Amino acid sequence: MNIKNEVLYRVYIVLGLVMLGATLIFFKAFKISYLEGERWRKMGKDLYVQYQPVEAERGNILAEDGSLLVTSLPFFEIRMDPNSSGMKEEDFFENLDTLAYCLATYVDNSHTVGGYRDLLLRKRTEGERNLLIRKDVTYDELAKIKSFPLFNKGRYKGGLIVKQQSKRSRPYKMLARRTIGYVRDGAKPVGLEGYFDDVLGGKAGKQLMQRVGKDIWIPVNDLTEIEPQNGNDIVTTIDINLQDISQQALSRALQHHNASHGTAIVMEVKTGAIRAIANIGKTEDGWWETYNYAVGSAIEPGSTFKLASMLALLEDGYVTLEDSISINRGKMTFYDEEMIDATSQSFSLDSTTVREAFEISSNVGIAKLIDRHYNKGDNAARFIEQLKNMNLHLLTDVEIDGEAKPYIKEAYNEDDDWSGITLPWMAIGYELTITPLQLLTFYNTVANGGKMMKPYLVSDILRFGETVQHFKPTVVKKQIASKQSIQAVRELLEGVVERGTAKRLQSNRFRFAGKTGTAQFDYLKKNRRQRYRASFAGYFPAENPIYSCMVMISEPRENGFYGADVAGPVFREIADRCFETKVDMHQPVNNFPKPVYTANTLPLRDAGQSKEMRFLLDYLELPVAETTGAEWSVLEEDDGKLAMGSRTAIENLIPNVLGMGLRDALFVLENRGLKVKFSGSGKVVRQSIKPGKRIRGQTIKLTLK
Repeated sequence: MNIKNEVLYRVYIVLGLVMLGATLIFFKAFKISYLEGERWRKMGKDLYVQYQPVEAERGNILAEDGSLLVTSLPFFEIRMDPNSSGMKEEDFFENLDTLAYCLATYVDNSHTVGGYRDLLLRKRTEGERNLLIRKDVTYDELAKIKSFPLFNKGRYKGGLIVKQQSKRSRPYKMLARRTIGYVRDGAKPVGLEGYFDDVLGGKAGKQLMQRVGKDIWIPVNDLTEIEPQNGNDIVTTIDINLQDISQQALSRALQHHNASHGTAIVMEVKTGAIRAIANIGKTEDGWWETYNYAVGSAIEPGSTFKLASMLALLEDGYVTLEDSISINRGKMTFYDEEMIDATSQSFSLDSTTVREAFEISSNVGIAKLIDRHYNKGDNAARFIEQLKNMNLHLLTDVEIDGEAKPYIKEAYNEDDDWSGITLPWMAIGYELTITPLQLLTFYNTVANGGKMMKPYLVSDILRFGETVQHFKPTVVKKQIASKQSIQAVRELLEGVVERGTAKRLQSNRFRFAGKTGTAQFDYLKKNRRQRYRASFAGYFPAENPIYSCMVMISEPRENGFYGADVAGPVFREIADRCFETKVDMHQPVNNFPKPVYTANTLPLRDAGQSKEMRFLLDYLELPVAETTGAEWSVLEEDDGKLAMGSRTAIENLIPNVLGMGLRDALFVLENRGLKVKFSGSGKVVRQSIKPGKRIRGQTIKLTLK
């Protein structure tokens, strides 16, 4: 009995454990199937089939005139699924030889026909689902490949897999390359491509893809499930001709002077539109646009900054252009630092006028003026305030990421290392930094009469050729200084070209204004290696500025290093080429009051057919009183105005053809049986037989003049 009970106990325990296990299994199955079923089904599906993004076509970047600066060209990656579920075995073997011939002959000649046949056969046997045929296939090549045997049956029956890709193409190659920029995986976006990435990039679509191997996916359907939305186009302010002119001029100068790098910018004075922006640097592979120095490089500008110093002095009423200033033969010590002029013209002068000190770019003269009037009491803060009134401490906010912030010291600020020599050195463009574009914006403002315009590079956003957003010129500040002060510094800039450091750059075709600059690296260090940065900033034509321009060339090593010798000729070449190619720089030939016609200026005694004369007079917008209804007319003067008088021709009498052109004269005379000889060109001024004589088949001689 005890043995029986013991056996039963054991059976009950085993049965209980089995029932518990079954219950747990049932509960787990219920949980997986019903409570978590959707999640597991989705996870399982995603392991083999999932939606993947389809790249949208990127928008174009256009020049001012609509020329393509950057566009997206479609390229295709061709693959084959030799084991496609819809492919019949008989179709594969029936077309194998011909397909191998087509692929080896027209697509990839690295294989023989037999080699390609063996490759396709082997991959089918191995269960390959994603065999690469070729990358970077053009649209025309794709159309041909789609016509190959087996492939012409489509995605499922023929196993052809086509993956579209886009590549950015630059028709003008290096032109404005850094300004245009790029967007690349794993790299920080650059230039307009980066700044307008959301606009150009569009919105990706989705396509259902099937995994056929590790990290290998092929489309389930031929078409995308959700179509991508292509990006919009942007229209830049870049002028292709000016960009090419600037880039070529800068490139030649960099090579001639064996310089490190440089930039050239051309801006439209009235609007702030950047028409050209070239950045070229020396690399191991030659000259290339490796960095946007115009926007991203804040440097000590040197003497080109003297314009701001003079504007501050004039605006505060401390000087006039004809005031006298001692320049100590180009040398002066401020505290323990000696300042020396870079121009030999200073070395023979004990004193000069403020005007001439600026024109010959005397460091001592300008620094001494700033030191005398601002380096006392709290006046230094006033100088800094004047610089800020000119917006020299602010970014331009041009549409390119990475603009360097200008650096202007705060008066007496220890964190800024303010010292007794700070003001005189700031006066001549040291102990502060500013980008070439920020400095050009200041010069552009002076050219524009004191109105500061925001520099900009994009004028429109287009979608399918229609404007969806237009960017108008933006006024940053209506007036940075008084009209009188602005006019005075414009006179100074003109004097630099007419009598000063840029005298050799003058043109006999048009006048321009500007300032040379030669900044020295590490100017306060002893035993320093001589390195320089040459620059020229200005505008043209001087009387009615249309363009402003800034040229900066860093570390010229050969053929000079001064701004007038290195950067100035680049500015002059750009201005010359602009003058040759831009109609708006030329004085209109009809830019004068409409003349009052007098008898000696009217086209009198001209004769011809009435209808034709009337047509020409209307076309030329010459008022005329029509006093005849005859077939032939002659122009006459009637109280200072034109009138059409009649000219009759009697049937048998010699007609009057004076004032007629040769065509009309021949028509009239030959229709009356006369033979005609003529000499000269123009209109008839003499006929050998007087009008009114009887016609007898004579020969008449006409003189035209």
